[in-house]
Amino acid sequence: MTSTTSPGPGPVTAPVVASGPLRWPFLLLTGLLFSFFLAASAPSPLLVVFQRDWGFSAGLLTLAFGIYALALLGALLVFGSLSDHLGRRPVVLAATGLELAAMLLFVRADGIAGLLLARTVQGLATGLASGALSAAVVEAAPESHKRLGALFSSVSPLAGLAVGALLTGLLLSGLAHPAPWIFGALALLFALNLPLLWLWPEAARRRPGAWSSLRPRVAVPASVRQDFWQGLPVLVVVWAVGGLYLSLVPSLLRQLFEVRQGWLPGAVIATLMGFGALAPTLLRHLPAQRALTLAQRALAAGLLGLLWALETRSLTGFWLASAVAGVGFGGGFSAQVQRLSQQVEAGRRGELFAAIFVLSYLAFSLPAMLAGCLVRPLGLQASALGYLGGLLALSVFALLAERRPPARPLGPAAR
Repeated sequence: MTSTTSPGPGPVTAPVVASGPLRWPFLLLTGLLFSFFLAASAPSPLLVVFQRDWGFSAGLLTLAFGIYALALLGALLVFGSLSDHLGRRPVVLAATGLELAAMLLFVRADGIAGLLLARTVQGLATGLASGALSAAVVEAAPESHKRLGALFSSVSPLAGLAVGALLTGLLLSGLAHPAPWIFGALALLFALNLPLLWLWPEAARRRPGAWSSLRPRVAVPASVRQDFWQGLPVLVVVWAVGGLYLSLVPSLLRQLFEVRQGWLPGAVIATLMGFGALAPTLLRHLPAQRALTLAQRALAAGLLGLLWALETRSLTGFWLASAVAGVGFGGGFSAQVQRLSQQVEAGRRGELFAAIFVLSYLAFSLPAMLAGCLVRPLGLQASALGYLGGLLALSVFALLAERRPPARPLGPAAR
């Protein structure tokens, strides 16, 4: 059950934060957030390979993608604000241990059942980590770099998604059986992080209400509720684009564009995500509303370009449109995260990030799964064209909605 009301405030103690130059907890947590999303996109270029080797349908392929997002959503709904009560460290430790288990399950998977189990555990781990780790990154940033913390918490997931897809694509070209190497290396990465997390000084103090926080809900802090719902169409469009790329784009490239090079699907996904990670840096000196407007325009232009490329079957056009859409993807998401996180007190940041990721991942998973179910009756090209056309219409609506005066004055997008 969902709700848009926040639980009672309770006693909140100021978080423990670093001061002065960037310190190792901030770098550790930023790197770990990056690693979770690197691992999230690593399986995407492999899904069509698994489909070929294990002989499952397009519907099961999108289920293998979507079950990760649904498990992630379940974890966010139940555990999303738990770190506001127990502290960030125990939640992040538990999530990292689960992610390590998921990587080992990927190594052992030899069929669709094993793949679905590994993706489910990975989704639970990422959902448990998302709110707590994003809040911890903001809080571990030195006082003089708080906006940098908000920027990194929005850029690290996109950069991780880009690098994960790209590395997997490159290994597909160089190795006959890359999956054990990819997931074995990721398992080692998360195993090495566990002892470092034990040494990390806690970023937030405990407060009562841990058990009641486990009631499934989406709780948006009252101080940002109006801005949150006004910006919801942006979150929906950008993450629905991301869902399309991580689920169906490898199949589109193989079937419509007749791509046979193993590295190309990963490179195209990395183009969207990489330009998404770069966009907040390019736009950081602009006023937040201006940055958001430019991102929205880039997203609409990119979607229009993707529609043209699919209709004409132009691989070059598809790749270029992916870069333009990526600027809108990353710029739009980052602008929303920064303007909201800077308006919320420390004791509510885990709750806020959980709400952002719940609604983002609904947009990330459900439309892509629906498109996967429509592939058999409508065909892959028609399903993709309908998907992108719907997103373009919503993008134009979001752009028009963002032209209204904001609920409160907005500062720079980031510094």
